[in-house]
Amino acid sequence: MADVIIPYQWEIFISLEIFSWLSLILFLVIRYAFRRQALGMLFLFIFIAGTMLEGVLAFVVYKKTGEIETFQIIITIFILYACTFGISDFKKLDRFMKQKIGKWKGVELLTEKDRRIMRRENDPRFIARKYRLGWYVHTFVFVVVHSFFWVYFGDHSRSLVEVLSDWSWMEEMDGVPENGPYQKEVIYPISVIWGIVFAADTINAWYYTIFPEKDKKNPSA
Repeated sequence: MADVIIPYQWEIFISLEIFSWLSLILFLVIRYAFRRQALGMLFLFIFIAGTMLEGVLAFVVYKKTGEIETFQIIITIFILYACTFGISDFKKLDRFMKQKIGKWKGVELLTEKDRRIMRRENDPRFIARKYRLGWYVHTFVFVVVHSFFWVYFGDHSRSLVEVLSDWSWMEEMDGVPENGPYQKEVIYPISVIWGIVFAADTINAWYYTIFPEKDKKNPSA
């Protein structure tokens, strides 16, 4: 079985991810548009099962290759997202679907709690605070994971201070750079891409604190 999975691991992962999110959207549509609770819960179960299967897929590939590669790390990031920030995003999508389906069917699906949350999410102070808290969590995860990379894959022939003060390795990203911080090639693209995302997240988070937006029009009205 593993021999069949390995050549198509990325295709299987992408298919599972697409199928899972389609199932999640169908869960909300069926729940609110057609009021079929049991059928809706089936699609929610499919979404959860798809996420779990991604973890199983990563484990199967690891058992076959015996190495932690980009594939396992990417899946781990997706699963961590689903279990953390994904929950908040799901609740936001849930309120959005309630609002749109409610208008379409001419019924009120939003609760008073939903409206209160939607009003709060348009408060510039709340927006700035939310982005800062997200950045704090992102910073913690970024530091912890990169500490793990350094401990298990780092080039310990140099001190950490030397590594942090020498960024010339970014000019030669083919293979393992001679003066790079890691001994494993797969870590470099992950670290660099994540570093770019982290920098963008930092700018975004603190932009809303320094330059807060004006109050938005209440979308739930």
